[in-house]
Amino acid sequence: MTTSSRRRARSRSFAKRPAPPRDIAVTFHPAAPPEPATPADEPVLDAAAADDPPPTAEPGAPIDPAEEAEADAETEVEPAEVEVQAEEVQAAVPETTVEVEERPEPRRARLLRRLRSPGGLLVTGITAIVLFVHAWNITGFPAASDDEGTYLAQAWAVRQGLGLGHYTYWYDHPPLAWIQLAAFSWLPAALSDGLAVPTGRYAMLAVTAAILLLTYLLGRRLGLPRWAAAVAVLCYGLSPLAVTTQRQIYLDSFAVAWLLGALVLALSPRRHLWHHVAAGAAAAVAALCKETMIVALPAVVLALWQGTARNGVRAFSFAGFGSGLLLVGGFYPLFAMLNGELLPGPGHVSLIGAWQFQLHSRTGSGSVFTAGSPANTVVGSWLYYDVVLLAGGVLAAAVALAVRRLRVPAVAVALLAVVALRPGGYLPTMYVIQALPFLALCLAGVLALAVRHGLTGPPGEQVPGWRRAVLLGLAVLAVGVVGVRWSGGVHRALTARDNTPYEAAAAWLRERVPDRARTRVVVDDVIWLDLVRDGFPRENVLWFYKVDLDAKVAAELPRGWRDVDYVVSTPAMRGDRAPLPTVDALLEHSDVLATFGAGSDRIEIRWVPDSPADRR
Repeated sequence: MTTSSRRRARSRSFAKRPAPPRDIAVTFHPAAPPEPATPADEPVLDAAAADDPPPTAEPGAPIDPAEEAEADAETEVEPAEVEVQAEEVQAAVPETTVEVEERPEPRRARLLRRLRSPGGLLVTGITAIVLFVHAWNITGFPAASDDEGTYLAQAWAVRQGLGLGHYTYWYDHPPLAWIQLAAFSWLPAALSDGLAVPTGRYAMLAVTAAILLLTYLLGRRLGLPRWAAAVAVLCYGLSPLAVTTQRQIYLDSFAVAWLLGALVLALSPRRHLWHHVAAGAAAAVAALCKETMIVALPAVVLALWQGTARNGVRAFSFAGFGSGLLLVGGFYPLFAMLNGELLPGPGHVSLIGAWQFQLHSRTGSGSVFTAGSPANTVVGSWLYYDVVLLAGGVLAAAVALAVRRLRVPAVAVALLAVVALRPGGYLPTMYVIQALPFLALCLAGVLALAVRHGLTGPPGEQVPGWRRAVLLGLAVLAVGVVGVRWSGGVHRALTARDNTPYEAAAAWLRERVPDRARTRVVVDDVIWLDLVRDGFPRENVLWFYKVDLDAKVAAELPRGWRDVDYVVSTPAMRGDRAPLPTVDALLEHSDVLATFGAGSDRIEIRWVPDSPADRR
């Protein structure tokens, strides 16, 4: 083999090597040089050949054909000698190794790719539609509640650096939800000068968006097809019950968002240990937003068990989950202990005392199955707004308990339903918020199973066209029936103006009370923040609960109800069943100056005779 032949063979061998991919990094490392040969291995060179170099022809001199043929004959070698020379050349020339390293995709590029995917575009469009419906007339419906005003006032106190509440924080609920609300509740107030509570509801749109996206992602990780996960988001987001309750300022919405995040992390397909640690931390945050979320924690444990079924380090995953849960959740009792408020005692509030009140001392709502009981009334109001999602979701959850991939949301629905149906317990109106996403997921999951069963035929046979036609007809019929059932509630949510009486009452107090700095007013928390912003001293705007239940407030009223100038009578104040003797005396010994609204929803401005203002 001549030198040119060897060069062509080497070029062909390099040409056969595959080209490196476009999005990878290629690093060349030269091989280590060969070790020097020992004297015995060194080739023996001819001394004459070494001393006498071969003669070279002068440039331009003619070449004799006979001499050329003789030179070619001298350069011919045997095949065995060719192999030996090739091995020597290969050993003399150091080889080059090629290492191929994949470059990780940048986070921004990965996010853009996912947003542009069919699933990303689908969920983004649906979320935008649902948020538009929730935002429309958000300040007009439903009527602001005292709980909303309380949470917003507590967020205001956190933002102002006044503590965890606008009054003494007594551990009635963990504070993490209104701490999050304080982080962005200033924006609605900066954009609008309307009533504080209805305007503050705009901050809840961010929480609703997070719940919608996490519901879709959880559906996909449960194995639902894209269309079924989208149906779950639509069933949850456009339900009149969700449009009514989700737009209100409730702690339950924050808790649901974090619980969904914990489930998504527990079912992460990567099965990374830090995902499971984060799942435990997210579950703890959910409980620190609303303590009733503890009821649904077994669903997160089940999700983690299913998510680590093929993982050889399940024990480490559960250890990481428990670590995240305890480390984050332990901050709450640690905070109470450092303040000396963990155990009940004279002269201070306590965490254990608040738990005792919530679980034992608090007046219950009666049985759901007793006509006229508060619990029965609450459930009746839920069914009035949306019987489709509630009844259909509960039935679907019963079926989903038998399906492994749908068992997680089904267990969550079952646990929340058991707590709601317990006799003698307290059942608030906003409790249903915690179950709505799981009801929607169960309903969409069972629907996906039914569709797959209807479109699956024997192996090798095509599904008859009439099946597809029947399924399409049933889908159109279901959409029509649900649309008719939901149209009334959604229309009311988009058109009603239930907060007009509160707006008029706040305007009357702002314009008609001449000496705000020395006027003491008893109100509910719906307009507490509005009066403080309008120039009434914070210590003179009294939340009606605190008049009888807070020792510091009672100490400021040595003459009882006679030390109050005005009282704003609202449905929350008149309908409270707690023993509030001073508030009852205020309503009995005051005169109506102005009335806004009618019936049981009316708001009255009442003046108290023989008050400090009257004496002035």
